[in-house]
Amino acid sequence: MKTVFTLLLSYLLVFPALAQNSYESAMKDQIQAMQQIRSLEESQAVSNAFLRIADVKKEEWLPLYYAAYVQTNAAFRFDVDKDQYLDQAMELAKKAAGISPNNSEITALEGFILMGKVSVDPANRGQSLSPQVMQLYGKAIALNRENPRATTLMAQMELGMAQFFGSGPEKACGLARVGLELFAKEEAQVDENYLMPTWGKNQAEQVASQCQ
Repeated sequence: MKTVFTLLLSYLLVFPALAQNSYESAMKDQIQAMQQIRSLEESQAVSNAFLRIADVKKEEWLPLYYAAYVQTNAAFRFDVDKDQYLDQAMELAKKAAGISPNNSEITALEGFILMGKVSVDPANRGQSLSPQVMQLYGKAIALNRENPRATTLMAQMELGMAQFFGSGPEKACGLARVGLELFAKEEAQVDENYLMPTWGKNQAEQVASQCQ
């Protein structure tokens, strides 16, 4: 019953926003809601709302991207079937990539989702999936060297590998510093109408904190 209510609520919230205001207004509302998620039910409502926007604005990649990002975060944060959530997230990310090919943000998110798959069972998945994750992050950086999420996620992966193999964190630390510089540039561009992704600074700070 709660799931049905959540889905109905997402329809009621999204369609009036699209009808009366604009795509931008609906997206801003859900981005703000995404930043305030505290429960699995809230996560599902926000993800569903982004999907409703995607149904209406089929030419836009961002609603699918954010729905995938919300699903990925739910896999990390809540007691769910992590593989199921991550598989759903990857499917949404692939749909977004179909709308906007060779997109650095989408490619970095695909790597993040795949990194989540590794974290579910690192002993059995690390050897096969980790190179794919690194390849996706490398591609995301090559597509846009100003994308702080691509560099930060690469730094996070490099730190994990350094800890696993007992090597130094120098490479990860350098990437984290670059990521923080890129986040500072990004923050200077963000205003109330900004719809592009801004997440990831805390992850860069976490890696950088290991470099003291």
